[in-house]
Amino acid sequence: MKGSTVISVHRDGETVIHTGLLQIRSLRLNGSFLEPVIKDGTLKVKTTRGSAIEIEFQCASDKDGPCVINERGMFLTNTWYPSPEGLFTHRLSALVPKDFTALSEAETIVVDERAEGKLFSFFFPHPVNGVNFIAGRYAVRTDIHNGIELYAYFFPEDIGLADTYIEYTKKYLSLYEGMIGKFPFKRFSVVENFLQTGYSMPTYTLLGQDVVRLPFIVKTSLGHEILHQWFGNLVYIDYEKGNWAEGLTTYLSDHLYEEQEGRGWQYRKQIMTDYDSYVSPEEEITLRDFRTRTDFASRAVGYGKGAMVFHMLRGLVGEDLFYRSLRELVETKQFQEASWGDIETAFEKIAGMELGWFFKQWVDGKGSPLFEVMDTTRGPKGLHSLVSFDIIQKGQKYSLDVPVSVKAERGETGQILKVRDTRQSFEISVDGNPERLAIDENYDLFRSLSKDETPPVIAKILSEQEGLLALPVEGKDDLYRGAVEFFKGRGYAAKRLKEIKDEDIKTASVVVLDHENPLLKRLFGKTDAPSNGLSITVRKNPLNTSKVIAIVDTDSRDEVEASLGKITHFGKYSLLLFREGRNSEKKIAESDRGWSIPLKENVTGFQVATALTLNDIIEKVSGKRIVYVGEEHDRYEDHMAELELIRGLFKKNPRIAIGMEMFQRPFQKALDDYIEGSIEEPEFLKSSEYFKRWGFDYNHYKNILRFARDEKIPVIALNIRQEIVSKVSRSGIDSLTEDEKKELPDAMDMTDEAYRERLRAIFERHEGAESKNFDNFYQSQVIWDEIMSQSIDDYLKKNPDRQIVVIAGGGHLAFGSGIPRRTFRRNGLDYALTLNDTSGEPGIADFVLFPKSLDIVHAPKLMALLKEEDTRVKITAFPEKSVSEKAGLRSGDTILSLDGKKITSVDDIQIFLFYKKTGETIKVKVLRRRFIFGEQEREFDVTL
Repeated sequence: MKGSTVISVHRDGETVIHTGLLQIRSLRLNGSFLEPVIKDGTLKVKTTRGSAIEIEFQCASDKDGPCVINERGMFLTNTWYPSPEGLFTHRLSALVPKDFTALSEAETIVVDERAEGKLFSFFFPHPVNGVNFIAGRYAVRTDIHNGIELYAYFFPEDIGLADTYIEYTKKYLSLYEGMIGKFPFKRFSVVENFLQTGYSMPTYTLLGQDVVRLPFIVKTSLGHEILHQWFGNLVYIDYEKGNWAEGLTTYLSDHLYEEQEGRGWQYRKQIMTDYDSYVSPEEEITLRDFRTRTDFASRAVGYGKGAMVFHMLRGLVGEDLFYRSLRELVETKQFQEASWGDIETAFEKIAGMELGWFFKQWVDGKGSPLFEVMDTTRGPKGLHSLVSFDIIQKGQKYSLDVPVSVKAERGETGQILKVRDTRQSFEISVDGNPERLAIDENYDLFRSLSKDETPPVIAKILSEQEGLLALPVEGKDDLYRGAVEFFKGRGYAAKRLKEIKDEDIKTASVVVLDHENPLLKRLFGKTDAPSNGLSITVRKNPLNTSKVIAIVDTDSRDEVEASLGKITHFGKYSLLLFREGRNSEKKIAESDRGWSIPLKENVTGFQVATALTLNDIIEKVSGKRIVYVGEEHDRYEDHMAELELIRGLFKKNPRIAIGMEMFQRPFQKALDDYIEGSIEEPEFLKSSEYFKRWGFDYNHYKNILRFARDEKIPVIALNIRQEIVSKVSRSGIDSLTEDEKKELPDAMDMTDEAYRERLRAIFERHEGAESKNFDNFYQSQVIWDEIMSQSIDDYLKKNPDRQIVVIAGGGHLAFGSGIPRRTFRRNGLDYALTLNDTSGEPGIADFVLFPKSLDIVHAPKLMALLKEEDTRVKITAFPEKSVSEKAGLRSGDTILSLDGKKITSVDDIQIFLFYKKTGETIKVKVLRRRFIFGEQEREFDVTL
């Protein structure tokens, strides 16, 4: 491409001309040749008013440069000609081959047929800040609308789309003329481009061929580009002071179309989801610093946050003043560059209010507000109810108008709360019983979403700065080779399962390759096998809900190559399925609408007339493969009720087993030997380390175990070694040795949020909770539950003809969260859940027993504090009124025997005392160290 330009100068001084990559063939000033001195793509010429600069230039075709010229067409943009700095008026003439049609910014186009080609002359009477040129072998359709000449320039193979584009163009012109004012130009064209573009220039929009063929473009992007005729092409953007136009056009096009369909709140929520997903603290910029979209993060700021600023501005001044202010901007700044400051001036003039604080906060500030709602209470106020709560801003303090509504039995009460301080208290009076407090459920305020509002989406894995890639099991590497390359290219660190620590999962979003990857069992228990093709499923990271876990699964290496790269266009979805390179399914995971806080306290009642006897309950649960019975460990009546239930079930089906939380898996042989009768109870208690590992008075459980021994009912040790749970609770899973990790359950589901919150409430009641780690505590509880679930499942798989009664603490069973649903996940077997003497909350259990209180006869105690060292037990102290101290024993004595029975451990003492009664006298032989004469054996009579 060769050309020449004449620049007429209308002021004294230096004229700056941008030449970019152009080759300057000659330069003349007022007819005199000059040697062009170009630095960094800029030519500077000293001129006076009335000077004429003449430049001859050429531009080589380059797909990445300003001049793209090939057999399909021509696309010249940016510095394809010597461009003077600032606004200018222009005329353009271009000679192109005869079979080409050309377009540029113009209200009048004249075509002169010549032997060497067609000469197009373009006339545009207004100042511009740039000129573009497009040419191709077009078929053309024309129409007219309200005096505006309409054109559609399409390639012959796509000319069938032209009429549709013209009809939609008419609708958009009518829409925006009603909002903003008369269309600024005499003509408007929709032009198809052989390059994949989406541009709007004065008098035309340029859309790529693949884009115009998409059926939804006429309903979305076309309107966006037409709106740019006002904002961007009539009122120019002062880029040095921030690009405001993309936010405004997004708000009045893409957002408006969704709002007209009743989906405005979803669109606004998606804006905030994208912002939270893509914009890391390192990538946050102010709207005044936004120039153009360069990546997902900059789009989320300039387009998304920008749109929300105009939405909040509309809410602040009202709809009528909002559109009047925009018309003021158009009238006063047409064919001039405008900034955020000009928008502020227009709105202040029309709305009659000072808005500097608003623009400083939202345009000059980074990030988004983060606040919490705390101390929510409800109470009576005459015949009404009063809902009280605090809103606490975290981080930067904003001036916020927060929409709040209280849902009540008799309707809804809404208010806009003026939040101005770091912490503010509010009260809302409502008619009737309040049920729910909803904060900004229509997403009228730009803010950080709460965790329950935020769906897990693909955007999270696309924006992850230091993601973790969990490689598939060996043998599937070739299948996922393309996926490994894709995610490594996005900065993901690839690791095998044995290299992945819990801390890695907590600190990053994780992409897991293959649905059979063992890491998924460690987090979710199990995942279902997807259908054929390529699937991407995104779930919340159970170890850090601000991150996500993405599961990529495929049955074809070719499918990975054909489809995976396309996920960048589907960032807002939680599930994607591809078949043969085409998207066949997409979904967004469910999440809360607005910040929702329940207020209604449901009072549960029972119909006493339908109360069941224990025999009734036994009858109802007898057909279940698993019967769970929850207890309070120190309530004797709970254990007696358990025994009666076991007796009743045994009568109906002798093929039962008993699973007990109280015993740990490594000691199963001790249980088996005792039930078979090969060892007696004292040896069983010692071999199972009952007193050391459980500690509750064995009198609570002896009747159940003796009944099992008498009837030869198998008893299953369900629990994991106490040392494992304690270590995880203190220091997390990563602290375990490799051998200890082998004892962990084969699968762990960390995703039950309701269970997590119930455990959190328990954790926070523990003394010293503030110095401990809740995540470690939660993991230890899940390990505890999962290993008991696995123990149940292992037994039933080996014994498919058995029914099992599971005895465990009520906390492991309530609502099914701890053990029951985990076991159901493993085997799908039907179960019944019975708890003892608990609240009647809906869903807490199938049956609740209310046994009468019973007194237990506890085993007597020596009333001495004991310390075990090697094979010796030493007395370290005594409680008040100790029977041992009264009998003459002293701190420092080593107990050698009780009634002649040798003592080598604390367990020996507890087992011995278990078979004694209060009031009995026993002989205690001790070894006492004397100051001068050494150790001496002594014997004392202790009355228990």
